[in-house]
Amino acid sequence: MAARLGEILLNANLITQSQLDQALAQQRIEGGRIGSILTKLGFVKEDDVAQCLGRKYGIPYTPLDAEEIDPAVTRLIPPGIAQKHLVIPMSKVGSTLTMAMADPTNVFAVDDIKFMTGLNVKLMIATESSIRRAIDRFYDASESLQTVMASMEDAGMEVMDEPEDLNPNLGELKQAVEEAPIVKLVNLMLAEAIKRGASDIHVEPYERVFRIRFRIDGVLYEVMTPPMSMKSAITSRLKIMADLDISERRLPQDGRMKVKFKGREVDFRVSTLPTLFGEKVVMRLLDKSQLTLDMSKLGFEPQALAAFEEAIQAPYGMILVTGPTGSGKTTTLYSALDRLNQLETNIMTAEDPVEFNIRGINQVQIREHIGLTFAAALRAFLRQDPDVIMVGEIRDYETAEIAVKAALTGHLVLSTLHTNDAPSAVSRLLNMGIEPFLVASSVIVILAQRLLRRVCAQCKVPVTIPHRALVDVGLTDEEAAAITCYKGSGCDFCSGTGYKGRIAIYEVLSLTPELRDLILSGASAVEIKRAAIQQGMRTLRMSGLSKLKEGITTVQEVVRVTFKD
Repeated sequence: MAARLGEILLNANLITQSQLDQALAQQRIEGGRIGSILTKLGFVKEDDVAQCLGRKYGIPYTPLDAEEIDPAVTRLIPPGIAQKHLVIPMSKVGSTLTMAMADPTNVFAVDDIKFMTGLNVKLMIATESSIRRAIDRFYDASESLQTVMASMEDAGMEVMDEPEDLNPNLGELKQAVEEAPIVKLVNLMLAEAIKRGASDIHVEPYERVFRIRFRIDGVLYEVMTPPMSMKSAITSRLKIMADLDISERRLPQDGRMKVKFKGREVDFRVSTLPTLFGEKVVMRLLDKSQLTLDMSKLGFEPQALAAFEEAIQAPYGMILVTGPTGSGKTTTLYSALDRLNQLETNIMTAEDPVEFNIRGINQVQIREHIGLTFAAALRAFLRQDPDVIMVGEIRDYETAEIAVKAALTGHLVLSTLHTNDAPSAVSRLLNMGIEPFLVASSVIVILAQRLLRRVCAQCKVPVTIPHRALVDVGLTDEEAAAITCYKGSGCDFCSGTGYKGRIAIYEVLSLTPELRDLILSGASAVEIKRAAIQQGMRTLRMSGLSKLKEGITTVQEVVRVTFKD
C-alpha cells in the first residue's frame, strides 16, 4: 500500500523520487504510514495528499473538523478498528455506511468493515490528522489520562531529553522522575491498565513519536502519546520502580515490581530493550486474582477435558502444551498442577520467570547468567525425590533429553514447546535430536491451545453472515444454515471493541498405539495429524467453530486465530 500511495503522489508531481526513497527508508526504520511520514518530513501537505487521492479514485474529500457525528453511528465501528485503519464513520442511511478514511487504497480495511458491519460502505477522503482528531472527539477517550497530561503541561515542567552520551546526569534524571506529575502519570497508567484488564503495557520510543499501548484481550491499542520530552523520565521512573539500573541503557534488563490496586496486589514483569531511539519497556501484568485454576472453566470441550484429565493422572510420562507466547499455556499448566497438588505428592517446577506462587509446590526461578538453566534445574530435581516435574519450556536438546529420561523413569513431566499445533510438537522433538523411539515411549498427550476473544455480553447482537463465508471457515451446509452469529456493537463495558475477556480453544492429541507406530516409522506431522483426526481429535479450528456455534465468539476471531484444516 505504501508503494502504491507513493507512486500516486509521484505521478502527480507532488513529490520527487528521492523524497519517496527517503520516506520509505524512514518507514522501514520506525514504521508508520507513508503519507504521514511524507507530511512530517515536509515534502507534501496533508490536504494535497487527500485531494490527490480523491481525484485519482473519484472519492469526495471532506474536512472533518466541522462535522458532527451521531454517537449511534460511531458505535458501528469499534475505536480499536477506527484507530487501526484510520477511519471514522460519518453517517448511515439504510444499508449504506458513509465512512471517511485516509488511505482509500487499503482495500483490506474496507473489506473488514463491510464484513464487520454487514453494510455497504461509501467512502470519503480526509486527512490523517483530521481523522485522529475526530476519533478523539467522538470516541470515549481516557479522560483521566488526558487530565494528567494537561496538568503536566500547565505546570510548565521541563523534562530532559534522551541524553546523547551514555553517562547522563543521574542526579537531574532522578529528580525529574520523582516530580509529582511524572509519578502521577505513571501510577495512573498502571492503574488504567489494571482496570481495563490489559495483559501487557508497551512503552515505545520512536524518532518523532513516543507512544504507550495496552494489549487487551490479545490485541494492542494505543492509549496515549506523551510528548517526547517525557520519554526519559517515564522510562526511568518505570526502571526505578522495577529496581533496575537507570544508568545502564545499552543492555536489556529484566525486573519485577508489585502494585497494590483496590485491595489486590498485581505483579508486573518488566523488560527493557535498547532500540534505535531509546529504551522500549514492556510490562507483563500478573494478576493472581484473575488466575483461573479450575480446568472446567478454561474452555475445554468435554472430550478434550476428559483426555487431558486422564493424562495428568498417569503415574509417569510426558505431557506437552504448545502454542505461541500469550496463548495461556502457563494457566493450563498451573491448573493441571493445582489438580495434582496433594499432600502426598512432591511437585517441583523450573520456570523463567515464576509467574505465580502456588502454595505446596516447589518453584525454582531459572537464572541462566549464573548457570541455573532448565537442564541444570532438572538434574537437581531428580535428586530431590520428585513425583511431578514441570519444566517451563523445552528449548534445547539437553533439556529435552533429561525431561524424556525423567518421564521414562517414573516421573510425570509437564512442559511447553513453541509449535503451531499438537502434531508439530513431535517433529520439534525429533529435530532437537531426540530419538523417535524415545518420543513414542515417553509422550502421553500433546495439547495445543489459543485464546479467542469473547463477544461482549453487554452489547451482543445477532449479525447476518453469508452462508458461503460460514462454509468457507469450516462449517457444514447444515450447520451454516442453523447457526446464529453474534457481534459486539461496542459499549462502555468493552471500551467500544465489541469484545470482553477471552476463552481458550484446545487441540488434544492423545498418543494411541497407532500414532506411536507412525512416529516410529518417521511419519510427518501432516500424516500424524490426519491419523489423529480420523481417531477423533478435534483441531484448533474445530474447537473455535464450537465456540462460534455457542455464540461465544465471532467468525473474525476464529479466522484470526486458527488455520483451516
